Amino acid sequence: MGAGDHLLGRFIKENRMTKKLLLVLAMLFLACSVASAQTPGNPTAGGQWVPVSAAFGMAIASGLCGLAQGKAVASAVEGMARNPGAAKAIQLAMLIGLAFIETLALYTLLIIFMKVG
Repeated sequence: MGAGDHLLGRFIKENRMTKKLLLVLAMLFLACSVASAQTPGNPTAGGQWVPVSAAFGMAIASGLCGLAQGKAVASAVEGMARNPGAAKAIQLAMLIGLAFIETLALYTLLIIFMKVG
């Protein structure tokens, strides 16, 4: 197999528009990172909005964590009801998944403490 024989390589070879789009997106990504760079000595303008935006960010993260945890538990309970023999494996996978979901809220809280405090 050559370097371009995988599915994505064939797709990119077949679509010239995809190549152009990927090139434009890469250039836009580089331009955005350069345009939004800031010197460390200059604080951001409008710093009074940082706590407000942090509160909105935490609210969104907590809400989405709650929805994701509810969906995960509902799916796990349904799976255990359908196949009681696999209940232990499903429960373990659910607990690991819940831990990963909860880290979203914890990391958001950590970032907020670093930005605001």
